[in-house]
Amino acid sequence: MIRSQLVAATIAAPVAATLLLVLPGASAARPGVHRHARAAGSPAAVSYAPPVAPLQVVRGFVPPSTQWGPGHRGVDLATSPGEPVRAAGAGTVSFAGRVAGRGVVVIAHAGGVRTEYEPVTPLVRAGATVLRGAAIGRVHGTHGGCAPGRCLHWGARRGDAYFDPLGLLRPLGPVRLLPWADSP
Repeated sequence: MIRSQLVAATIAAPVAATLLLVLPGASAARPGVHRHARAAGSPAAVSYAPPVAPLQVVRGFVPPSTQWGPGHRGVDLATSPGEPVRAAGAGTVSFAGRVAGRGVVVIAHAGGVRTEYEPVTPLVRAGATVLRGAAIGRVHGTHGGCAPGRCLHWGARRGDAYFDPLGLLRPLGPVRLLPWADSP
């Protein structure tokens, strides 16, 4: 019995410490902000917030069935013409310029996540380091079926795989530790 309690305590301490990194404290938590945990020896944790406020989704994420297949590789957020666009998380601007006639900003974050913002007039240059919430551009131009300046396309990917950027804003659900099958 004492041996099993010692094993449980030895396992519980690192797990509890990990959970403290993953789950933001109640006093530090803010709606719409998610802190991604960092493992030992990895880059600092990244917190994400919406690039525009209020957060109103006009068109949601539709994953492509294949890497080059049709889909909607991001979300379109309601905006006003000229509205400031803010970095969703701290990182380094990896691209700021024009693609297919539209202004685009791409930010590389810790953990291999890249966020993309378009159509914008960039206020930053490639190589610049930005903090979460820093103004990186202003909404300018059209995207998809939106009227000029009326939406921002916000995308996120890890490597070549796009994922729903709204997932960066959602905190983890309840975490439950279950007993081992062989525990008394």
